[in-house]
Amino acid sequence: MTKIDVLDKGYVRLVDHMGSDLSIVNAARVSYDKESAEFSDRDARLLQFLMDHDHTSPLRHAALTFEVYAPLMVARQWWKYAVGSTYIDDQNGWNESSRRYVTENEEFYEKFTWRSAPENSKQGSGDDLDPTTSSMWTMMLDQYLRHSEALYFRAINAGIAPEQARLFLPANGLYVRWRWTVSLASLIHFLDQRLGHDAQFEISQYALAVRELAQPLYPNTFRAYFS
Repeated sequence: MTKIDVLDKGYVRLVDHMGSDLSIVNAARVSYDKESAEFSDRDARLLQFLMDHDHTSPLRHAALTFEVYAPLMVARQWWKYAVGSTYIDDQNGWNESSRRYVTENEEFYEKFTWRSAPENSKQGSGDDLDPTTSSMWTMMLDQYLRHSEALYFRAINAGIAPEQARLFLPANGLYVRWRWTVSLASLIHFLDQRLGHDAQFEISQYALAVRELAQPLYPNTFRAYFS
């Protein structure tokens, strides 16, 4: 499996990867001028030691590239953690499609259940709203999105530059596409943060997809870190 659908219209696709569990332990063993030809139980114990003691620099010798299609609010939260987990010598590539150059079909995140604000926190969500109230807000969002789309295309057809016409599009729910190249060290940091109980639902769904695509490539490393 190289692609997993997420939310109503999004996805995560594994584009490429470099390295393996063996690459990671050999990066650690080079300190003693040692190398393993095949991954063994001894290597598994070394991986567990590295993870238990937060020696994650060898994880930077493995990297993955994903293509992601997600609402802009997810992309911007994702980027915050991508930057926060970056080291000077780390892999962290991010290339995003731009409506300065591309006028593709507008897709918005709009099929979901509305959630209440939490009682004791300034962030996150509380319980789901009842179906009647949720449907009412969905209808109002749909009306807002359709009006914004109409203004966007009216501006495009009037000869307005796409880089300015996009101001008519509601930003947070608009789907955007990007490619993310990241070291395994940064990827695991992202998962550790975005799979927590306090993570926003939408980005946690993408984190689950990233983990499902990455874990089979580095099964021993994931087992050691998340055990």
